[in-house]
Amino acid sequence: MFIRAYGSAVYGVNAYTIAVEVNVSGDGGKFNMVGLPDNAVKESWTRIMTAFKNNDLHFPRKKIVVNLSPADIRKEGSAYDLTIAMAILAADSQLYNSTDIEKYIIMGELSMDGSVLPIKGALPIAVQARKEGFKGFILPHQNVREAALVDGLEVIGIKNIDELVKHFKGEETLSPCQDNPLEEFNYASRDFDLDFSDVQGQENIKRAMEIAAAGGHNIILIGPPGAGKTMLAKRLPSILPPMTLEEALETTKIHSVAGKIGDNGGLIARRPFRSPHHTISDVALVGGGNHPQPGEISLAHNGVLFLDELPEFKRTVLEVMRQPLEDRKVNISRARFSVDYPSGFMLVASMNPCPCGYFNHPEKECTCGSVVVQKYLSKISGPLLDRIDIHIEVTPVSFDELASRKRVIVARDIQLQRYAGKDGIYCNAQMPGNQIKELCAINEAGNLLLKNAMRIQNLSARAYDRILKVARTIADLDSSPDIQTHHLAEAIHYRSLDRESWGG
Repeated sequence: MFIRAYGSAVYGVNAYTIAVEVNVSGDGGKFNMVGLPDNAVKESWTRIMTAFKNNDLHFPRKKIVVNLSPADIRKEGSAYDLTIAMAILAADSQLYNSTDIEKYIIMGELSMDGSVLPIKGALPIAVQARKEGFKGFILPHQNVREAALVDGLEVIGIKNIDELVKHFKGEETLSPCQDNPLEEFNYASRDFDLDFSDVQGQENIKRAMEIAAAGGHNIILIGPPGAGKTMLAKRLPSILPPMTLEEALETTKIHSVAGKIGDNGGLIARRPFRSPHHTISDVALVGGGNHPQPGEISLAHNGVLFLDELPEFKRTVLEVMRQPLEDRKVNISRARFSVDYPSGFMLVASMNPCPCGYFNHPEKECTCGSVVVQKYLSKISGPLLDRIDIHIEVTPVSFDELASRKRVIVARDIQLQRYAGKDGIYCNAQMPGNQIKELCAINEAGNLLLKNAMRIQNLSARAYDRILKVARTIADLDSSPDIQTHHLAEAIHYRSLDRESWGG
């Protein structure tokens, strides 16, 4: 007998439906699987046979052919175990409601005792299942809250294969998940372990970080050890505006694909904060591997990527960030396919001003000398530095820290209205180049100021655009529809590492 069940494959952050076709006929006990399965998929028959035996289910001693369609797409991982197992039972006429199997996406890894283990990518699979009109999604109970984020789809969680067999035999009825993970979204988005208001002193850095948070701008903090750079960076998420539901779903899909949703599942409501160690490899940072997975820059999508002690990272690791910083996505190409991962992160970096850390320190003497300082700074390439909007040294600036998040939220709301209807654009840092002239218009005095800054500091065309974006954000913080000269002057001030005299 021939039967068709459905699973799903995840490439990048999108899912593609896979038809698991099973034909059981004759005698002989031969098992064949085709359709480009990898070793983990090929090994499924051993897990299935053992799970059947340990749950008093009959594994047919007949000729079994399994085809994973479309056959030209490579199938990877153990999540097809449950799909194949149920299709075999249905094709062997062991289920009364075998035709109902075709109405569901069924995914799960089988343990030898028949229990069902969690899978990766439950959210994008659920999104695709609803899009293609499936009645429901049957999956491990650990992934239920994640898949339940999708409306209009029955999400049924199971703990072992016996539950599902009894369901399709009509002996028991499995009920869809009734929880609504979205109810917790608003509360969780306001829950922080570290708060920006805890920080005392370093008012100039607070001001710069408020601007960076308001516009989603990249920022680098330069200062001596113990100045509070790391402490401030870790508290930055507490003044970032809450994620919109669309941003939260984007972020959750990436973490779902990477298998980093956690035991509680559900929607990721807080902006991610990723802080990789400086020994990280370029593949771990941008993503990739034999079976491509999202890297740290994608896991930080819609959140913060913090690189502490930036010059200590390997040069090759830093250079691979240049394209994702510009395009806000990373493309990973392989011989047979390529995948795109979103990487719209806010880069926050910190560094000492010199190897000893005390250049320009008001109390301690630097022992490095200007040549050593310049050599230290040259570990960070000019093209990468050019992509960082705000460079800030530790200098005192008056600032009312308690009002930070309120102003950031107001400024970000202005930007959400400004970019309404523009897919994937939520803040000024994501502003396309063709809109800068329209949205960042400056008066004659501002134009002269920027022209002189370009000439004196030898700024690049990219730095010109980024200064205008930062000035637009400063104006938004003031609720000013136009960029004033003082907004532009402050934005220029935040390009300290572009000054040829810095560290000289």
